[in-house]
Amino acid sequence: MRMVDLIEKKRNGLALTKEEIHFIIEEYTNDVIPDYQMSALLMAIFYEDMTNEEITNLTLAMANSGEMIDLSSIEGIKVDKHSTGGVGDTTTLILAPLVASVGAPVAKMSGRGLGYTGGTLDKLESIPGFKVEISDEDFIEIVNKSQVAVIGQSGDLAPADKKLYALRDVTATVDSIPLIASSIMSKKIAAGANAIVLDVTTGDGAFMKSIDEAKRLAHTMVRIGELSGRKTMAVISDMSQPLGEAIGNSLEVVEAIETLKGQGPEDLVEMCYVLGSQMVVLAKKAETLEEARELLKEALISGKALAKFREMIENQGGDTRVIDQPEMILTAQYAMDLPAKTSGVVTKLVANEIGIAAMMLGAGRQTKEESIDHAVGLKLHKKIGDAVVEGESLLTIYSNTQAIEAVKELLYKNIEIGVSAEEPQLIHDIITE
Repeated sequence: MRMVDLIEKKRNGLALTKEEIHFIIEEYTNDVIPDYQMSALLMAIFYEDMTNEEITNLTLAMANSGEMIDLSSIEGIKVDKHSTGGVGDTTTLILAPLVASVGAPVAKMSGRGLGYTGGTLDKLESIPGFKVEISDEDFIEIVNKSQVAVIGQSGDLAPADKKLYALRDVTATVDSIPLIASSIMSKKIAAGANAIVLDVTTGDGAFMKSIDEAKRLAHTMVRIGELSGRKTMAVISDMSQPLGEAIGNSLEVVEAIETLKGQGPEDLVEMCYVLGSQMVVLAKKAETLEEARELLKEALISGKALAKFREMIENQGGDTRVIDQPEMILTAQYAMDLPAKTSGVVTKLVANEIGIAAMMLGAGRQTKEESIDHAVGLKLHKKIGDAVVEGESLLTIYSNTQAIEAVKELLYKNIEIGVSAEEPQLIHDIITE
């Protein structure tokens, strides 16, 4: 095979075979195919799209390009959850112990974050002593003992995706549903879970800005999962405003603890029930979503879920005192309120811009080399539809500097107050096939 012939074939709108796709991924991973040829193919895919069969073959080739994690020695059906991203997305911190507390094993590998705030690993590392890098043997032992562990992804997990993503980022080919779907699902399949729940976000703070785009991506990923032998479903959720109230690493850990104590923000709690119910059903710990939801509610109310989080922290070397002493990690030097300039009702909270404000404080990173300030971030006091009086605090800014005029200016530009507003619909659709 010659790469130039395969580029021409895709450029002309023809489907690549399984053998051709495996050839491309293997040769590119091994540095035989140069970046300039792969760039040409990515652009051809961007314009000509791919069939369902092509996308599945691309996903499996990428998954098999490196280490395939074997979780078969963990008892039960292992369920993974993945979000396509958003602002204030604290769900994994809550879902992992919550779902595990009803007997469904959660053996989760997560990544670090680029963008508004850190990834799940960055958030967990706000907890003193918490270890995200542990051996495969210890990981399996912990999950068999306690049903839950959240660790860093192996460096050799889907290396083809790592190379391709870096290339897509500099060739304007990130925004392609076949390439997005294969990127996400190759890592999920390589990570070894039996079943996968996807949270596909849509709105200003999401990668997929429209519901139609989000639905197409969700259907594509569910189809890939099913064709790969993984029971897969997706939830289309709203990210036109931040989820929950906390945006920032230690702030989100504290919000997760409050939620596990039964005192979480209404939208975040509902999101966890929706995603968690799917995970529990896929793990065959409940027959229906209604039954699963009741199990999760009972675990939250009874304190079982909080106890499981305490156990998870202890198993991974963290200091469990943070559960009762949040001031251990809420260490920003300054806490400054952003007062409303007028009275009325909050009509808009532009999620991505508010996320950028948190990143400007140091809560996120723009490049992988940047460090994160775990202590800083934002705590919202008002959401869309809430009444507000002039001078009342819209949110609190947690910062390690008082020079935050640019942050305040950005926030004021992206929080609108008017006469009336409807709360956004949190769940737009659920995709199961």
